[in-house]
Amino acid sequence: MKIYPIEAGNFKLDGGAMFGVVPKSLWSRTNPADSNNMIDMAARCLLIEDGDRLILIDTGMGEKQSGKFFGYYFLWGSHSLDGSLAKAGFHRDDITDVFLTHLHFDHCGGSVEWNNDKSGYRPAFKNAQFWTNKEHWQWATKPNPREKASFLTENIIPLQESGQLNYIATDALPFKAQTELGFGILFADGHTEKQMIPHISYKGKTLVFMADLLPTAGHVPVPYVMGYDTRPLLTIGEKAAFLQRAAEQEYYLFLEHDPNNEIITLTQTDRGVRVKDSYSFNTIFNS
Repeated sequence: MKIYPIEAGNFKLDGGAMFGVVPKSLWSRTNPADSNNMIDMAARCLLIEDGDRLILIDTGMGEKQSGKFFGYYFLWGSHSLDGSLAKAGFHRDDITDVFLTHLHFDHCGGSVEWNNDKSGYRPAFKNAQFWTNKEHWQWATKPNPREKASFLTENIIPLQESGQLNYIATDALPFKAQTELGFGILFADGHTEKQMIPHISYKGKTLVFMADLLPTAGHVPVPYVMGYDTRPLLTIGEKAAFLQRAAEQEYYLFLEHDPNNEIITLTQTDRGVRVKDSYSFNTIFNS
């Protein structure tokens, strides 16, 4: 097995929305905001080369939305999904599986593209199988008012129409120790129904792809929960349990949305679990 971090682009989100009820005077210490109260975000994916399989975890926003849409998110930087795949030595047509932690647009938008004449949509990875779970799929295709703007039809339905959509079984909840893709999954319901958090055994370490259970290193304190979460009190419980386990078992946490911290480890302190160290992927796994 070989793993590659994939940078799919950078954007900005409202800092208050990203930290919910936490005062700006606190969250801005780790995630400083610009004059519009926007904080820097990454769309960091993970590519797993394992035998004949090439598995991509999440796909970023993609490129098919309108200029007006992207204008809300202040895109910045030079990273792109195709550019990062090429840097790793691959093309999107090489991808055999796309695993989607959940179907919010900043995690799955890159899974679908326009067709040649822009009369409709098609999967952006023509040779890949796409993986979600049935409970989350039903949640996303019949969205509640709170999440409706995050579940975009054009990002979701073309996957089903293509015949390339597959469901991960959600038995043995909350943790499925093994999947068809060779890694374990923690199912978390606070952010959205049945978000999937991959746990990957790699080079003697446990690498956890954090998705939106822990968007940035600044979100480590347990009460620091996004305003986007549908069930914030449930997130607090899920997060507290996970952070305790991650500190005790020395997990390496791969942060999807933190532009400055690629991987962190945790430690127990008298103030609760806190960041122990921050690393680049290459420092830990390719040095």
